[in-house]
Amino acid sequence: MIISAIVTYKIKAEYFEQNKANIEKFMKDFEELDSSEFQYNVFAKQDGLTFVHQSQYKNERIQKDLLSIPSFMEFQKQRDESGLDGKPEIELVNLIDSSDKKWKK
Repeated sequence: MIISAIVTYKIKAEYFEQNKANIEKFMKDFEELDSSEFQYNVFAKQDGLTFVHQSQYKNERIQKDLLSIPSFMEFQKQRDESGLDGKPEIELVNLIDSSDKKWKK
C-alpha cells in the first residue's frame, strides 16, 4: 500500500538558513537510499517561510526507516524546538495517478 503525506509548516524568519541547511543534510542522506521505494520533495511557498514536504512510500517499512534516519530526526528536533511559527499540518493523501511508473499500481 502506497503511503503519501504532505506536511506544511511555517518557520520564524531568523530560522530560514538553518532550516534549509538541515533539509539539505537529510536529503543528502536520503539520496544514499534506494529511491525506487520512496519519493521525498521539499518546497518553499512564495512567502519564503512556509515549507511543504511531500512524500510517498511504497510501504510502512520504508516510511519508518526513512523517518528514523538521524539527520531527519535532528532536522525535526531543531525545527520543533526553535524554528517553528505555529504547528505543522500533516495530511495523508491518496495517490490517484502519477507520471512516474514506480507509483503505478
